Amino acid sequence: MTPALGLPIAYLAGSFPSAYLAGRLLKGIDLRTVGSGNLGATNVYRSLGFKAALAVFLLDFAKGAVPVYYLPRLLGSLRPGTDVFVLWSLAFGVLTILGHAKPIFLLWKGGGKGVATGAGIFLALAAGPMLTALTVFGFVLWASGYVSLSSLMASAVLPVFVFLDQGATPVFFSSMAIALFVFWTHRANISRLRSGTEHRFGRGKAADKDAGK
Repeated sequence: MTPALGLPIAYLAGSFPSAYLAGRLLKGIDLRTVGSGNLGATNVYRSLGFKAALAVFLLDFAKGAVPVYYLPRLLGSLRPGTDVFVLWSLAFGVLTILGHAKPIFLLWKGGGKGVATGAGIFLALAAGPMLTALTVFGFVLWASGYVSLSSLMASAVLPVFVFLDQGATPVFFSSMAIALFVFWTHRANISRLRSGTEHRFGRGKAADKDAGK
């Protein structure tokens, strides 16, 4: 089989609308019309509770990690560690993020901000740097209470850790692109952080708006 067959598979995996389904199944609501309107773990937490948010986060994380890790191994005759293998892995990651942001199952309306799915992708591509970035996420969240700031800081430092681990590889440049994507999807959060109006995670119903994915 040709690795190209994995491209639509990766996009469909990324399109799986875990937050939307959680809202429909648990409360019969469309999370795109509730709270921040974002199909991310923070909005799920505020609307459906911790267990639902954790499940959504893990599913979105997995739909990034699983296609990137397994599709290059299952399709074609790609050898792990080669440049071609890495490039196909990155291509599957791009399609997964695209599906997450513009899910076909929701007619390309709605989607998440790419943090959890991007973390899953880079766990498959650069496990050490990704785990370090997740540690930064956890520390910033503990210190500040801002999910958005934690996501931005983790995204910003990930390319640094990837560069220190791998050098100027395609994975490094992809981590730069993912960081820019996360900053772009958090434009409103950045504005609220600068003005001091961003909400902190876990403080009642006004928990951090739409920063979770």
